[in-house]
Amino acid sequence: MPKALHHKRSSSAASPYSKPAAKAQSNAIFKMNTDIGQHVLKNPGVAQAIVDKADLKQSDIVLEVGPGSGNLTVRILEKAKKCIAVELDPRMAAEVTKRVQGTPAGKRLDVVLGDVIKTDLPYFDVCISNTPYQISSPLTFKLLATAPAPRVCILMFQREFALRLFAKPGDKLYSRLSVNAQMWAKIDHIMKVGKNNFKPPPAVESSVVRMVPKNPRPNISYEEWDGLLRICFVRKNKMLRANFLGTTSVMQLLENNYRTYCAQNDIALDDGPMETTNGVDALMEIENHNGEKDAWNGFNGEVDDDNNDETMDLDDEDDDLPAFFKEESKLKLLKGANRKKKGKVHELVREKVRSILEDKTQLADKRARMCDEGDFLKLLYLFNQEGIHFT
Repeated sequence: MPKALHHKRSSSAASPYSKPAAKAQSNAIFKMNTDIGQHVLKNPGVAQAIVDKADLKQSDIVLEVGPGSGNLTVRILEKAKKCIAVELDPRMAAEVTKRVQGTPAGKRLDVVLGDVIKTDLPYFDVCISNTPYQISSPLTFKLLATAPAPRVCILMFQREFALRLFAKPGDKLYSRLSVNAQMWAKIDHIMKVGKNNFKPPPAVESSVVRMVPKNPRPNISYEEWDGLLRICFVRKNKMLRANFLGTTSVMQLLENNYRTYCAQNDIALDDGPMETTNGVDALMEIENHNGEKDAWNGFNGEVDDDNNDETMDLDDEDDDLPAFFKEESKLKLLKGANRKKKGKVHELVREKVRSILEDKTQLADKRARMCDEGDFLKLLYLFNQEGIHFT
């Protein structure tokens, strides 16, 4: 009887212990979600340097934003009393919990699952964060608004955002963010971090900054301060005169706020129309001051600094146009001007603004990108003294 044929097992047969299957399983579990800024810091030297810069004490409670797999967390727990880790991804929350589970450090780790911007944060002394780039700005101002203020924050940001945080007047990246952040905190650059120190590598370079909130806080309203800066920096390369007097919607906003202030403080206003002579004043209302573009889009608007205005030239007429049509055209211009004509309250507010910019501060011809914190504080004080507010 012939022997049964035996087929040799192929070395490439599927097996739960084969390398390809194990590798695929690993990738499926730990694939990073870069859409929510998951770039894990893999360089232990950089992680240790960040924690060392915080100068932690044994009694400190540390807030860590985005712990990821816990490379910073385990170093924080070596020095601090407690670590509160806020993580958006449940997989990473489980991973960092598992990493210290069963160790003495595990009892000192409190993982909060959720969005740090929408979460009510408990008390903490220090914040350390490898910050997801998408929440850099809101996280910065949430930390600065925290009461009581943390002692220090060591934060990893995209390089350009970090440069904007501590930019000085005259720098290319000097902006409303720079003035706002530096009003409420002292900010220093600590180190640069290359993209190859992360897994997966991000598309941009990073920097670590130290942010020390001022204590006590400046005794000013944040809403008032930020409202003034939004107007000043709506076109940071234009002169302040243009941003205020040359922007119709800004003047309308200030007029409305002034009316509200007067109503709340029982101040009587003469709200009659301005007297005009032969329609000359009405014609002058057609154009903005210095022909500047009305670019203000409200407190949340964005404006292109390079846009130019198309101004109306009243003297540019066609000599071949019949006299009848010339007269009709002038009448239309006068009617349009009269519709735009402002009352006495508008002129009062306009004169207050002009006096502050030109007479009291001499900042009318200065650009916002060249003004320092003292200049903006002086403007805010004088505007408020005249009853003009920005909220």
